[in-house]
This record gives sequence, structure tokens and C-alpha cells, in this order.
Amino acid sequence: MSETAAREVSTAENPWPVRTVARKIGDWIHRLGAVWVEGQVTQISARPGTGTAFLTLRDPAADVSMSVTCPMGLLRSLEPPPREGASVLVNARPAYFFGRGTLSLRASEIRMVGIGELLARIERLRRLLAAEGLFAPERKRRLPFLPQGIGLITGRASAAERDVLVNAHARWPGARFRVINTAVQGALAVPEILDALSILERDKEIEVIVIARGGGSVEDLLPFSDEALCRAVSAARKPVISAIGHEPDTPLLDHVADVRCSTPTDAGKRVVPDVREESERVRQMRDRGRRALHGWVDTQRRLLDQLRSRPALADPLGPIARRADEVEIQRQRGRREILSTLTREQTALTAARARLTALGPAATLERGYAVVQFSDAAGNLGVLRSVSEVSEGAEVRIRVGDGALRAVITDGGEEG
Repeated sequence: MSETAAREVSTAENPWPVRTVARKIGDWIHRLGAVWVEGQVTQISARPGTGTAFLTLRDPAADVSMSVTCPMGLLRSLEPPPREGASVLVNARPAYFFGRGTLSLRASEIRMVGIGELLARIERLRRLLAAEGLFAPERKRRLPFLPQGIGLITGRASAAERDVLVNAHARWPGARFRVINTAVQGALAVPEILDALSILERDKEIEVIVIARGGGSVEDLLPFSDEALCRAVSAARKPVISAIGHEPDTPLLDHVADVRCSTPTDAGKRVVPDVREESERVRQMRDRGRRALHGWVDTQRRLLDQLRSRPALADPLGPIARRADEVEIQRQRGRREILSTLTREQTALTAARARLTALGPAATLERGYAVVQFSDAAGNLGVLRSVSEVSEGAEVRIRVGDGALRAVITDGGEEG
């Protein structure tokens, strides 16, 4: 095997030198040919007196960037000239620098991405995020009534920061803010806002997050329609308020955030309650509670007065005494009725007994009379009223008092 063939395979015994690896990487890269690349310009270096300009392109959806070189004449021919944060299309060939081992793009054509194209891309992203449900109202979280801590992501010393803080403290002087200043336009805006959002998410004292920026052009507000930022806000565990630009400005962040405010001033008013309004509401509630309590006490007092005025409670022993008198009267009346009934019945019994006594034979005998009975021929007994009623030789019975005598009637008289 020749030395060249042996070098084609890299092993621990036959390693490649650095120049071979660099040459092979260069060969692979140069095979790619010219490509169209889209990105945001994050840095432009065009020194006077040099024929080459240097740019840095960044992917808006990822933390990836590449260096681009182009002739100075190509850069000057663009109208308007590109600036940091602008979106561009670059036709370039990958170039690998053998000596430094670095990769860059050598541009042969640069095109500025127009407003119409930016708006069309934002609209396509809006439909995509809406189809995934990131704009759904049921995903929106309610803001806390009075947050313990408020996170504010905004530009350094910006009017938006001043508007949020001044209006929030005017409504609730004790509101506590943690302000993180970031870039709010250009290529660095999205990564810095994402870092600030992550910091505030980890802060346990922060209960709501406000992302605020003043007005601007479509290109200035482009970071707030970035897909990565929209997805990060949608995945946040804490409520997020979007206060970007003015009323007509509607970046995609407004649709993803839990609350959309038309301006930073509006965000300062909505993130905390008004202390004067709440104090007045507390006063009204206290008055209502006092009136309700007084009304309830008055009602219960009237009820107690009515209960106390009832005879049963005003004179609890009086009804018992009156009932006792009535019971005694009824008892005496019953006793008199019973005694009267007994007297009447006793009188009737005595009268009946007297009648029976008067009608009985004992009374007749007690007056000295005798009851004479005789037996007729048929053997039946009868009371003798006249001697002529008895035939001769008839047997008669004479009852005197409690005793009885037997006698036989004859012609000569009575035999004993």
C-alpha cells in the first residue's frame, strides 16, 4: 500500500495532520456552492480605504450567527443602506480559510427584505401559532389582584419604563418592581428578552411580567413577532402583559400574552389596582356591613321585645295561677255535681224504699193487722178478705208480724 493510500484512513497509528483535516474540510465546504441565506444583520464593519466589508448575520429564531464578507461597492450600492437589525437576503459561497480554520460566507449579492415580505411572513407565523392554539382565550391566565412583585422587561432609560413605573406607583405607591433592561430592537433584542424572561420566571417573588416598548416602525417592532419569543411567552408559568408600541401596533406577542395593553401607560394602570378606588370600595363595604349589622341587630331586638311582651314571658306565673284557679273551680264544681247526684240518687232510693215499705205486708202487720191466706179446693193460696170466702173445714194461714199461725175454719169457729 502506498503512503498516499495509507493516509486516506485515519487511525491512532496513522493520524491525519492538521493540514490534511483542514484541506478535507475546505474541500467539503467548497462543494456546497452558492446558497441564498436569510438573516438579521447584527454587526457591520466597513472601514474607509478598505475594499471589503464585514457583516454578521444572525438567525432570528435561534442563537446562531455567521460572518459574511462582501465588496465595499456592493454594500454602497444598496438603497437604503443596511443597518443593524435589518433583514436581508444574501447570495454567497461558503469560504473556508485554511490558515485560521474559520468559515465565512463570501457574498456576491445582497437584497433587503421589504416591508411587504416582512408582513407576509408575520401573517404566516400568526396563522401557524393560531392553529397551534397559542392565541386561544382559555389559555389566558388572570392577573393577580395585587402582585407581590412585578417584573418589567424594557429598554434602558426608555419612556416605556418611565410610563409603566410612574403610572403604577401613582395607583399603588407600594408596588415592587424588578426591572431588567434589554435591547428592544435589532438582532440582540430577542435573545436578551428571552434571558430576562427566564430570570424573572425563576424569581419566586415575581408574580406577573410586563414586556414594554414604545412605538416604532415595523422593522423596529419585528423582534416582538419573533417565533421563539412568542413560544417562550406562551410557555411561561407566570402571567405576561404585552405593552408594545401604540394602539395600532399589534405584534404577535400581543396575541400570545395573557393581557394585551395598548401602551406602556395602560400596562402601568392595569398591573396594579388604584389605591384610592380600593380604599373607597373598602369604605363602602364597611358602611354596607355596618348597616347590615345594625339592621340585623334592630330586627333581633324587636323580635326579643315582642317575645318579652307576650303574657307568657311578661308574667310567667300569672297564667299558671289563673289555670290553677280554673282547675280549682272546675274541681269544686265537679265535687258539687257528684254530691248533688249522690244526694238525688240517695233521695230517690229512700223514696223507693219508703214506697216499697209502705206497699209491703210487713207494714200492714206492724200496724196490728193480720194477713190471712187460705187454700181453695184446687190447692191455690189466696188472701182472705171475708170469712164468707172460706168454706167450712178449709185450712187458712194467718200471718201476724214475722210469725205464721195455722188454723182450720169450722162451723163452731176457728180451731187453732
